[in-house]
Amino acid sequence: MKTIGLIGGMSWESTAHYYRILNEEAAARLGGLHSAPLLIHSLDFAPIAALQAEGKWDEAGALLNGSARRLVVAGAEVIGLATNTMHLVADTMMADVDAPLVHIGDPTADALLEDGHEIVGLLGTRFTMEMGFYRERLEARGLTVLIPEVDRTNLNGIIYEELCRGIIRDESRKIYVDAISRLAARGATAVILGCTEIGMLIDDSVSPLPTYDTTDLHARALVGAALA
Repeated sequence: MKTIGLIGGMSWESTAHYYRILNEEAAARLGGLHSAPLLIHSLDFAPIAALQAEGKWDEAGALLNGSARRLVVAGAEVIGLATNTMHLVADTMMADVDAPLVHIGDPTADALLEDGHEIVGLLGTRFTMEMGFYRERLEARGLTVLIPEVDRTNLNGIIYEELCRGIIRDESRKIYVDAISRLAARGATAVILGCTEIGMLIDDSVSPLPTYDTTDLHARALVGAALA
C-alpha cells in the first residue's frame, strides 16, 4: 500500500475524522491489524481562513504547495487535501509535486452517478457554493448542481463559527435541514455535504434527501488510490 500524504487542519475537526476513516477502510480492505501508512501535515487554519476572507487565493495556493512538497519529500506517494473549499487552489497546490492528487469532487461524482442521481444539491462554505470550481467539476461529469437560494450566509457561518470549533447545535441542524428541504422542492434527489465538517451535523437520519458525505467518500477513495 502506498503512503498517503494528507494536508489537514482546515479544520482539525474534520481531519480527525479523516484519520479514523482512512484507518478503518485500510483495515476493512486488508484485514487483520492493517492500518493506513499515512503522513499528515496539519496547518494552522486561522491564517488560511484570513486569506480566504481576503480573496488571497494565490497566497493560499502557494502555502498548500509547500505542504504538498514537504509530504512528498517525507515519502508520500498519494496526496489528499482534507477540505472542499481549498480545492479551489488544487492546481497551484500540485504544481511540480511528484505525486497524484485524489480530488475530493471525483469520488463524490462517482457515488452520485453510480446511484443514478442527476440533479443534486450542494452545501458547503460560501466559496464552495458560489464559486465555480466545485460545481463545474461535477457538472462536467453530467450532474446538475443546485445551491441554496437563501441562507447561504447562515450556512457558511455555522461552518466557521460552530462546526470548525466542534460546536454542534440543534438550531443549526434545523437550518441545514430546511435548506435541504428547499433543494428537494427544486428537484434535487440527493445532497452533497460539500464541506468536510457538515457530516458532524447532518446525516441520513435527519436529512430529507440522501446525503453524500465528502469526508467519508474522499477518505475511502484515498485508500483505494493507495492500494491501486
